Amino acid sequence: MKKSLFKAILSVATTLVLLISILPLQVKGASVTPPKNEMRAAWIATVQNVDMKPGMNAAQYTAWVRKTLDQLKANNFNAVIYQVKPTNDALYPSKLAPWSSYITGGKQGKNPGYDPLLIMINEAHSRGMELHAWVNPYRVTMPGQTLASLAPSNVARTNPGWVVKYGKQYYLNPGLPEVQNYLIATVKELVANYDIDAVHMDDYFYPYKIKNETFPDQAAFKKYGSSFKKIADWRRDNVNQLVKKVYSTIKTTKPHVQFGISPFGVWRNQSMDRTGSNTRAGVTNYDDLYADTRQWIKDGSIDYITPQIYWSKTFSAAKYSTLLDWWSKEVETYAYVHPVNLYIGVADYKVGVDADKAWKNKMELPNQVIANRANRLAAGQMHFSLKSIQKNMLGYATILKQQLYNYTALTPATSWSDAALPEGPTWVQANKKEAGVKLIIQDQTSKQPRKYVIYRFEGNEVGSYENPRNIVDVVYNTKGNTMFLDKTANRNKQYTYGITSVSATGVESEEAFIVKSDGVWLGK
Repeated sequence: MKKSLFKAILSVATTLVLLISILPLQVKGASVTPPKNEMRAAWIATVQNVDMKPGMNAAQYTAWVRKTLDQLKANNFNAVIYQVKPTNDALYPSKLAPWSSYITGGKQGKNPGYDPLLIMINEAHSRGMELHAWVNPYRVTMPGQTLASLAPSNVARTNPGWVVKYGKQYYLNPGLPEVQNYLIATVKELVANYDIDAVHMDDYFYPYKIKNETFPDQAAFKKYGSSFKKIADWRRDNVNQLVKKVYSTIKTTKPHVQFGISPFGVWRNQSMDRTGSNTRAGVTNYDDLYADTRQWIKDGSIDYITPQIYWSKTFSAAKYSTLLDWWSKEVETYAYVHPVNLYIGVADYKVGVDADKAWKNKMELPNQVIANRANRLAAGQMHFSLKSIQKNMLGYATILKQQLYNYTALTPATSWSDAALPEGPTWVQANKKEAGVKLIIQDQTSKQPRKYVIYRFEGNEVGSYENPRNIVDVVYNTKGNTMFLDKTANRNKQYTYGITSVSATGVESEEAFIVKSDGVWLGK
C-alpha cells in the first residue's frame, strides 16, 4: 500500500493546508488531505442524567441507543465513551457494585430488568463503532447526597471505614489498600464480562480542592505513608499505583483492551515547574488533583491520554494552541515504555454559550480540530458531550460533519500491545440486491481479526487504500461469518471492493480480498 511514502506526503500537505484553512466562516481546503486514522469520540455522561434520561424500559432504552448511535454514525463518529460507573455504582449487573439510580430514576440498587451496557456495546459494534467504558474510581455520591440514600450493598455502607467526606460529597479513600484492591476488582469484572474496546477514566481522582478545607486522609497517611515526607507525594503515589494496577489488570485479563485517561487540561504551570505549560491555570493535575499524568506516560501505564483542553485559542490564561503543543511534547518526550496515543478533549458544551466571546464564533471548535490535525502528534479528539453535539449550537456540528468529518476514519491503533499483521479475510462474496451490494465476509484464520474495512472503487480498477474517502465502512467480525450491506452503492454502477482485516489492536492487514460488485472475485 506504500504507506510510508503516503504518510510523508500527507504530513507536508497537512501543514500547507493549515496555512490556508483557518478562515472565519469556511474551513477552506481542510478536507483535502484528511487523516485515515483519527479518533472521533463522543462522551455520553450518565451521572445526574446529563446525556441519558432515567426510567426507560428495555424497548425505550434500546430505541434511544439506536437513535443516538445512528446520529453519531451519520456524523462519522467512530467511538463512544459511555459512563458505566458514575458514583461507585454500575449500569450493568455487577457483584461488586449496586445498580445505578441514573438508569431507573429510582433508588440505587433497583434492577432495570435489562443490561444497559450490553445493549450499548452490541449496538455500537453493529455500527462499527468502539465502546469505551467510562468509570469514576473514587466518587461515592454527588453533592448533598447522603450515605443512607445508597443501596445497602454499596461498599460505602458495608465498609464505612473506607469512606471520607469532603465538602458535600463522599469519596472512597484513595490511600487505603483495601480501596485499591476493590477498585481493581471492579475493573477486572468489567473487562472479563464485556466485549469493551477500552476502559476510560476522566479527571476525577482526588477531588478538586475546596478553599479552607483539608481532605481528611491524615489517619491513612500516618498508617500507610511512612516512606513519604510529604502527604502530597503520597497522594500522587496512591493514584500512580492505582493507574499501574488498572493497566496491568486489563492487560492480563484481555490484552487488547485499552486503558485511557482524560485528565484536566493543565499538568503544572511554568510558574511552579519550568517544564510545565505557559499557562496560569488556577487548578493543576499535579498539585491539586494529585494526578501526575507525566508519570503515567513514562510508566507506560496508559494507552491513550485525552487532556481536556476546554479553552479557546485566544483565552490568555490557558490558550488551546499552547496546551496542544505542550501535551504533544509530553507524549513525544516521556513515552519511555511504549507510545501513548494523544487525543484532545474538546468543549462542545461551550459553543455559543460560554462567557469567553471566542466561543460565539461557530468556527472555534472546528478550527481546533484543524489544529489537531496539523499538529501531527494529536490523533483525534473526544467531544464533551452528547447533548451538546445534538444541540449543534451555531451549526458547529454541521460544519464538522460536512467539512471535517465528511468521510469514514479508522480509530488509531495500539500496536505496542500486539504489532502482528493480521491476514486478510479468507473469502468475500458480493451480490447485488435491491437495497444495495451485499458482502459476505468469511474468515477461517486461526487468529480472527476484530474488524474489517470495506473499501469501494468505481469501475474495475483498485484505487488507493490510503485515501479514507474510499472507505465505505468499518464492520466488526461476527465469529468468522460477517455480513455487510452497502446501501450507498448505485445499482447502475460497477464497483470493485477491497476488504482488509483489522487486528484487536487496530493493526490493518497489508493484503485485501478483492471482489467486484457483480460477484466476480479476484482474490487477495
